Amino acid sequence: MGATSGSAAGAGTGPPAGDGDRRPGRRALLVGGVAAAVGTALLAREELSRSWWRLPGVDKPRPAGAVDFRGARWVAASAANYRRADRPADYPVDRVVVHVTQGGYASAVRAFKDPGHGAAAHYIVRRDGRITQLVRELDVAFHAGNRQYNERSVGIEHEGFVEDPASFTDALYAASARLAAAICGRYGIPVDREHIIGHHQVPGTDHTDPGRLWDWERYIRLVGDERAESPPAASPASQGDTAR
Repeated sequence: MGATSGSAAGAGTGPPAGDGDRRPGRRALLVGGVAAAVGTALLAREELSRSWWRLPGVDKPRPAGAVDFRGARWVAASAANYRRADRPADYPVDRVVVHVTQGGYASAVRAFKDPGHGAAAHYIVRRDGRITQLVRELDVAFHAGNRQYNERSVGIEHEGFVEDPASFTDALYAASARLAAAICGRYGIPVDREHIIGHHQVPGTDHTDPGRLWDWERYIRLVGDERAESPPAASPASQGDTAR
């Protein structure tokens, strides 16, 4: 979510972000039986590996209420706002994208549960530090407005407004740092500004979040401290913890 370059687009407002690429893709050609016309076996193999969810017997289990981050609350986003996948097997994950909701927690949840919204992040961190997961890390959430970045990243929304310094509480920074550190540990993501980025850094975006008031130096330091203190992370299979 977050503010756009033109105006502050609050939760549930503005055009749907979708997967950042609604043109007919090569995956659609493969599934539709036209892959042979494309002409290369390499393309067919690549697209077949990325179309695993269309094949019988390969769907990963997704226990009801299970979360990828211990202590998070599970609230399911609309299936229209993400794409089922098998990350990191089909899409390596190497980024964390930081967002700001431009609204309250409840309005963000409503937006992500709305199939017409066209977007959702994996997590929302509230001002009081509580964390909600809405999309499993296995799956591709439509949060970045760029298809490649959606496939390669985990999106973390933060309750608040980019121009309101009171939004970024100590509890929010601390909780988000624990979450980001766990994600980085799971996928071997380096804790630096190349791999933990703001929505504004995604190619092609017109969003400005998390904005000039987000303290990147503090945040990266907190994430690094959490990584240093954390045990090795479990694999991202969405089977370990149950929402509370």
